[in-house]
Amino acid sequence: MFVDYRGSTFGLVRWQWRPFILFSVAATAVVAIEEYLPLHIFDMTHVPTLPLAVIGGAIGIFVSFRTNAAYDRWWEGRKLWGRMINASRHWSSQVLLYLPEGGETVSALQTRLVRRQILYVHVLRTLLRNEDPWKDEEVVAFVEDGELDDYRGRSNITHAILHAQFEDMRRENEAGRLNDIRLQSLDSTLFELLAIQGGCERIKKTPFPRGYGFVAERLIIAFGFLLPFGLVESMGWLTIPMSVLVCMGFLLIGEVGRVLEDPFTLNWPSLPLFALSKTIELNLRDILGERELPPGPVPDAKGILM
Repeated sequence: MFVDYRGSTFGLVRWQWRPFILFSVAATAVVAIEEYLPLHIFDMTHVPTLPLAVIGGAIGIFVSFRTNAAYDRWWEGRKLWGRMINASRHWSSQVLLYLPEGGETVSALQTRLVRRQILYVHVLRTLLRNEDPWKDEEVVAFVEDGELDDYRGRSNITHAILHAQFEDMRRENEAGRLNDIRLQSLDSTLFELLAIQGGCERIKKTPFPRGYGFVAERLIIAFGFLLPFGLVESMGWLTIPMSVLVCMGFLLIGEVGRVLEDPFTLNWPSLPLFALSKTIELNLRDILGERELPPGPVPDAKGILM
């Protein structure tokens, strides 16, 4: 996620260099024909500006709608992970306060339940980013040896982790160490975690309708070829920078929407899932009594937080 991104215009051009060259060549060709060939006698290089203005306005609305819809998906993903942070903190407090303590320190069960929640968050992060969770250092650090084989090969690893939490709660309740009211409260927190996971999976597994992007891209390309014909008579060689500026503006707005369609990728504008997961980890380790914790994640030299 861009926290304090220090980009440049050259970086934008390098990102979208192909359409930049395409629009530049198209505008240059129209101006060259106007200046050096007598085709303007027959108005072959002149197009009325009014239709172009209407088309440009329609493209602007269409592209903005797509970008706004994509941003809504990004913002919903951020709200879901905000709930994940709150639910994880709430779970750790419930575990430490509702379950019987192990003398003056937290019991092995309490430690296992809190660390399993950290595991759950890191596994969800890797799955949303299409990574192998068993090759992730944070996942490997928090999975218990006896449970590793139980999670491998599951159709939904995160659900299996929460199911293990449910099983521990059920055993504590059946043993008389956890009353029904507290069990119900813990059950509500686990249900909230499942709801958050389901929301993330819905965003991840529901692709943005391709029709929006396809139509927008084709309209912008067509507009990029037509716009120089409407500007060349009044602007001359200034048609080239003006045409490129307008068309690249439309294109870049559309590209912003494209990279926001899936907020869980490793693209720079995506959500900082690693930073959010690490924040949860540090908070829960602190509540367990660990004091020598590493510093929290910070943006890199480019102002990007992943």
